[in-house]
This record gives sequence, C-alpha cells and structure tokens, in this order.
Amino acid sequence: MDRDFLIDLFADFGPVTIRRMFSGYGISADGTNFALALRAGLYFRADEATIPQFEAEGSQPFSYQTRTKTVTVNSYWQLPARLFDDSEELSVWARAALAAAQRAALRKRPKARKAAKKVTKKAVPRRSPANRKAVKRRRPGA
Repeated sequence: MDRDFLIDLFADFGPVTIRRMFSGYGISADGTNFALALRAGLYFRADEATIPQFEAEGSQPFSYQTRTKTVTVNSYWQLPARLFDDSEELSVWARAALAAAQRAALRKRPKARKAAKKVTKKAVPRRSPANRKAVKRRRPGA
C-alpha cells in the first residue's frame, strides 16, 4: 500500500496523517494513531468494545514472528477485505478505531516523574543575640 492509495481510501473518513512506521505506515487523525498499514494488510485499533465486530468478520489480530516466538498484538486487528470496496462503511470502522485509540489514550496513566532529591540544610543550632556578638569578637580580623 502506498501513501496515495491510503489517502484515497480514507477520503470519506476525513483528513488523515500518514507517517512511515516499521515496514509500512502509521495512520492518525487529530494526533491519535488509529491504524497501521503494513505489508500484511491494514490494521485498525480495537478494544473490548470493537473486537467482537472484527471477530464476526473473521479478522485476526496483528501478529509478527520473532526468532523464538509469534507475538500477537490484540490492540490492532486486520480490516476485513470487503471494506476496501466500500469507503462509506470503511469510514464507520475508522471512526470506531479512532474512538478505541482515544479510549486507550485516556486509560494510560501519565508517567510519574522521578521525585527530585530534596536538598536539606544541615540544622544549625540557633544562637542567642548575646552569643552571636561573642562569636564575632573572637574571629580574627572581624
């Protein structure tokens, strides 16, 4: 899939930003990434509210092979092939994927900042005014 094809594909959805990512493209709207276009196909963001739709269509979650195992990413599911010919319904699925991505962003906790080390002054015993004068007098050159 190339950039021009993806721009045409999402024409009914609205403006999207397409950026190089991994071996394909990341597709976002309003600053939120909601789809991946990779060699293996087009994957939309999914969550517990939208995964049943993908399952009903016989879609599979995104997965890739490492040297030792197959990794499955349940947050992105392959878009059903029939939607490539129906841009109106594809835009409905894209809106649902964007909503799933926005819900996921809300669930993420902000990263906790490392607490700055408190620098505390060493406690110095207070001197009485009379004692301060005596200390000043003892200093050479004071």
